[in-house]
Amino acid sequence: MFETQSLPLYDMLKERELLPEDQLQNVQLEHQQQGRPLAELLLELELIEKENLLRHVAEYLGWEYLDQVPEELPEAVVNSIQGSMARMYGVVPLRADANSLDLLAIDPFNNQIVDDLTFALGRDIRLVVADPAVVEKRLREIYGEEDASIDEILAELKSAPLAEAGEEGVSESDLEAMANETPIIRFVGLVLNQAIRDKASDIHFEPFEHEFKIRYRIDGALYEMAPPPKHLALSITSRVKVMSNLNIAERRVPQDGRIKMTIAGHPVDLRVSCLPTQFGESVVLRVLDQTVVNLDIDNLGMPQDVEETVREIVKRPNGIFIVTGPTGSGKTTTLYSALKLVNSIDLKLLTAEDPVEYEIEGIMQVGIRPSVGLTFASALRSFLRQDPDIIMVGEIRDLETAQISIQASLTGHLVLSTLHTNDSAGAITRLMDMGVEPFLISSSLEAILAQRLLRRICRSCRSAYEPSESLVAQLGLDPVEIGDRDFYYGKGCDECNDTGYKGRMGIYEMLRMTDAMRDLVTERSPTLTLREKALEQGMRTLREDGLRAIFDGDSTIEEVIKYT
Repeated sequence: MFETQSLPLYDMLKERELLPEDQLQNVQLEHQQQGRPLAELLLELELIEKENLLRHVAEYLGWEYLDQVPEELPEAVVNSIQGSMARMYGVVPLRADANSLDLLAIDPFNNQIVDDLTFALGRDIRLVVADPAVVEKRLREIYGEEDASIDEILAELKSAPLAEAGEEGVSESDLEAMANETPIIRFVGLVLNQAIRDKASDIHFEPFEHEFKIRYRIDGALYEMAPPPKHLALSITSRVKVMSNLNIAERRVPQDGRIKMTIAGHPVDLRVSCLPTQFGESVVLRVLDQTVVNLDIDNLGMPQDVEETVREIVKRPNGIFIVTGPTGSGKTTTLYSALKLVNSIDLKLLTAEDPVEYEIEGIMQVGIRPSVGLTFASALRSFLRQDPDIIMVGEIRDLETAQISIQASLTGHLVLSTLHTNDSAGAITRLMDMGVEPFLISSSLEAILAQRLLRRICRSCRSAYEPSESLVAQLGLDPVEIGDRDFYYGKGCDECNDTGYKGRMGIYEMLRMTDAMRDLVTERSPTLTLREKALEQGMRTLREDGLRAIFDGDSTIEEVIKYT
């Protein structure tokens, strides 16, 4: 219920004094910590009746309120908006005439609905507030899940007379006309819709000599979709560039942009990267869908001792906490979850990110822009003049950033950051390699968390099996250690698209800086010595935490071997 629009709802509750101030602050804090919709919490805690809340929302926004959604709607009204558009914006038509259209909206706070549909349909759009659950149910009943498959649109596209991808002399106006062809708009819209519904993290449009591939990355693995005809590559990439406000005539240099769109009634952010290749432009879209990412530390699947350490460290007044791992291992999500633990009215939180991936209420977030001189180091310097309590630096990339981070921690700030190293002990050596003095590392560093993401076995088709001896040997396990434990894998079913995996889970290695570790760092001890000391003091390695995932039936031997 209004799941992405908690701030306008909070403002409304405050302005209309619907709850006592302390009660409102408490429920807002709970919303920030749990990541659950504010409206859902209000109703669950019985702080306000649903009908009362909806009436106030309608009054506040200046829309009509409807307590009963009609069971039947005239055919002319249903046909006043395409099913794909109704699903995309989360609306159901209620009344229609030649000049105007009244729409029931799942999320009436979403301003994009009125702006986009007024332009797209050429009518005055008015929203009507009703129970979001009822509107969503009626939307499914009237327009179904999907009115056209990718295969149907591909058949339509094959006959579309559009320009060849290799044509160099296509003018900008021709490119724009191609990008705005109805079949191309529908095809790109459907590809994006399906990717987001399948919870893809990235969408790849890739031109090759004889084909144009489209691939989705789901749970860290790439899956290929039905490819469109090669001659449509230019039209499709131009469409994506139009949507992200990029220069469609420029095909010689890389470009970066952003698309904000609404899928099933909630806004989704897509980060766009265009790269010129031998056979045309490769376009990759990173999906930033806040409703998919749960920034609650309880849901990260950390072992209890690791989670307790994170909770304890982020409540410290100063020091540095580093999360390390390769790209796509969930480092940023872990740091956001840690920030969320301490995101309260009495603390000032600042982040420097490249770029800002998820907007979090109550935190000042700065996107790095090296082209105009806004680097991690320059942002950090400015942060220290902004009186922060906690600072998050997207990544420590150079000596200058490392030195300012240490300076910040030594002057009473808690600093959270990431590094790209294979394990936790390697992060200390990496800082030394950058040129940071060992005594500064030992006096400021509190802990390092190394992590990886493994694909989780699909619960619907999980089956026990007997692994081969060679596979078990690769894990370095003794048959005596295994005993009569069961091993599992996913057979593959409709639920997981026959992959055997659904969702991902983290495995973790927490290195805490004890006095003994600090002495070794000051002596410039090599990574191996630091690692051995950490193991001696009870650190579990990534491989050992991977065994936990295997024995709990959450992941497979293959996944653990691949990532550790």
